[in-house]
Amino acid sequence: MAGSRVRAGWSKAWTKVAAVVAVSIAGTLATTTVPAQDQPMQGNPERGKALSYTCLGCHGVEGYKNAYPNYSVPRLKGQHPEYIVAALQQYRSGDRAHLTMHDQASTLSDQDIADIASFFAGKPLTPTNKPTGSVPQAATLCVSCHGQDGVGIAPTYPSLAGQHADYIERALQEYRKGGRKNPIMAGMAGQLKESDIAVVADYFSKLEPSLSVESRPYTRFSAGGAE
Repeated sequence: MAGSRVRAGWSKAWTKVAAVVAVSIAGTLATTTVPAQDQPMQGNPERGKALSYTCLGCHGVEGYKNAYPNYSVPRLKGQHPEYIVAALQQYRSGDRAHLTMHDQASTLSDQDIADIASFFAGKPLTPTNKPTGSVPQAATLCVSCHGQDGVGIAPTYPSLAGQHADYIERALQEYRKGGRKNPIMAGMAGQLKESDIAVVADYFSKLEPSLSVESRPYTRFSAGGAE
C-alpha cells in the first residue's frame, strides 16, 4: 500500500510537470516562426574552422576535462548548430556561468558564433526512429524534448546521445542552482533527485549514434612534442 501511494504521488507530481513542459514547448515552437529577415545567420564552416583554433584546444581533444570542478568538456560534433549558437550567446551574456567560456565568447560577433557553430556541428545527428530499449522513469519527460534516441526534437534542443555522463550531470546541477538561466530546465532539473540525475545522464550517454569530438589539426605539440 505504501509503495502504491509513493508511486501515485510520483505520477501526479510528474503529470503536473509534464503539463507545464507541454505548454512551454508549445509556446517555444510557436515563437520560432519568424520573418525571413530575422532568420538565424547562416554559418560558414570554413571560416568557423579558422576561428576555432583556440576552441579546439579543449573541444578538439577526446577526454579533455574542465578543471576545478573536474568534468568532461562536451562533445560538439553532430550537435544542432542552432543550439551551439544559443549556448555561446548565453556564455557571452552571462546567462551561463563559466569564466573561460565567457571570456572566449565575449570576443565573438554574432557571425563569428554562427560560423564556429557550423564548423563544430558538422553534420548534425538525425533521429534513428529505432527502439532504444526502455526509458528509465527519471528520463521519461527528458525524452519529450531530447528524443528517445537522444536527438533533440527541435534545433534549439540539444542532442544528448553519447554526451559525456559527467557533463550532463554538471549541466543539470547548474540548471538547478542557477548557473544556467533557463526557466524550463530549472523547473525540470529541480524535480530530480541526485540519483535521478545520475540515471538520466547514464541513459543518454550510452545512446548511439552519438555526438563526437571534432579533432584538432595535428601539430608537433599534439603528440607531446614529437616531430
